[in-house]
Amino acid sequence: MNHKNEGRKMPLTSVGSGNVQLVAEKVHCYTNQIVNVCFVGDKEEWVLVDAGMPGSAAKIKAEAEQLFGEGAKPKAIILTHGHFDHVGSVVELVEEWGVPVYAHPLEVPYLTGETRYNAPDPSVSGGMVAKLSAFFPNRPVDLSGHIHNLPHDGTIPFMPGWQWIHTPGHTPGHISAFRFTDRTLIAGDAFTTVKQEDMLEVVQQKMEIHGPPRYFTPDWEAAEASVKKLVQLRPLHGVTGHGVPVSGDKLHEGLTHLADNFKEIAVPNSGRYVEDDK
Repeated sequence: MNHKNEGRKMPLTSVGSGNVQLVAEKVHCYTNQIVNVCFVGDKEEWVLVDAGMPGSAAKIKAEAEQLFGEGAKPKAIILTHGHFDHVGSVVELVEEWGVPVYAHPLEVPYLTGETRYNAPDPSVSGGMVAKLSAFFPNRPVDLSGHIHNLPHDGTIPFMPGWQWIHTPGHTPGHISAFRFTDRTLIAGDAFTTVKQEDMLEVVQQKMEIHGPPRYFTPDWEAAEASVKKLVQLRPLHGVTGHGVPVSGDKLHEGLTHLADNFKEIAVPNSGRYVEDDK
């Protein structure tokens, strides 16, 4: 199989507002401020993966209608995890659309108001975004009555051909989604394609395959294992929670480099969730 050529089959094409890109067949990425959400499917049946920043429900609905037509409504919302920038508009969208939400069982307590995530760590190295994380919302959303466990067999409702993969570390129930037919990966925050701690790089969207956001990752051993799990899939097309979509050799080589050098690249030198003897 020609890995290099295959990685160039699906160009990134802007549609809708210009903030939406076609990443792979029936996979569109919408950048909502500093976080990505995905529309997966077509006008006959589609799902929303993650729900963006607080206050962005109207924008997400508008982009959906640009893609799928007036009044477009997904079959479900799939959450990679429950941090505020991935569930910011989920309650409003669920109330508007009346659709089920699916997440990993270990993530559900953080999505029903039962449990709060560990506090962000503004002391980690990396840049201004890390410092500002002390002010990021940490209160869980409450999707009681709407949230469902993802199926135990690894399938994803209304996403035929896709499998969910448990990729903890950033959160206990973090998942990534993978389609084996064309090796398309929706990675959430298991890794990023921008140095998310650095304000300038976030603004410029400088492509750099990096670890999960340092300020919100409490389990670095699990995070490293998750990246190594994903690199074994040899993805050809990738969307992460933060940063630009990436494909082909850039994705494969960058993800391999991260997996091989995870402690040096991703793990902060010090911080609340880093052992002193790292």
